[in-house]
Amino acid sequence: MRNAQAPLRGLAISVALASVACAAGEGGRATTEAVQDDVFTATRLAMVAEQIEARGIRDPAVLAAMRHVPRHRFVLPELRAHAYIDRPLMIGYQQTISQPYIVAAMTEHVSPKPTMRVLEIGTGSGYQAAVLAECVGEVYTIEILPELGRQAAALLAELGYTNVHARIGDGYDGWPEQAPFDAIVVTAAPPTIPQPLLDQLALGGRLVIPVGEANQAELLVVTRTEHGFERRTAEAVRFVPMTGKAQEGR
Repeated sequence: MRNAQAPLRGLAISVALASVACAAGEGGRATTEAVQDDVFTATRLAMVAEQIEARGIRDPAVLAAMRHVPRHRFVLPELRAHAYIDRPLMIGYQQTISQPYIVAAMTEHVSPKPTMRVLEIGTGSGYQAAVLAECVGEVYTIEILPELGRQAAALLAELGYTNVHARIGDGYDGWPEQAPFDAIVVTAAPPTIPQPLLDQLALGGRLVIPVGEANQAELLVVTRTEHGFERRTAEAVRFVPMTGKAQEGR
């Protein structure tokens, strides 16, 4: 049912945005941007109720972040009408923004708290970093593609996320000078878990990572304990492959 309704919601947003543009052209008092934000806010709240809460996400901080972060700002302008449909969207550079449910689920898996320092591997559009930034104290995010990384960093700064620290580099190596981290979230699928990321987890910290082939991966939650690492499989997922050192020797 939800999948059948998604294209209709995208169509409804397109019609609403077209009406806003016409009103602005006719000298309406509200600016186009302000009214568009109202349209997107209503759709975002419906998305959280129908696609996030309805699928079992319960963490109050995660739900609040999903209601607040403007996903339409993190997608290509021509795809904004589809921003709140529960599916990944292309963002350029052969990369995608993950579907909202997966972003919410990965954030919930780290059990976010305001005091936490979290490392994200694969900034992409910046959307996952923004959701994390609403839930934790500090976010450190790494993007291997310079153009994409710069765009995301600029948008995050524009939206006021002063607790997000971005850099360009190969996420396989993590960010050792800022380690240890209370959690690490990886948004691309390596064939195996990079050892540097395990090394940079704090005791009790969690690594949330898709592992496997791009179209056939498992989302793993790895917890560092006094005796090593405990692993569990959360669900089957699809992610773009992790590039750089993760692909060496394949």
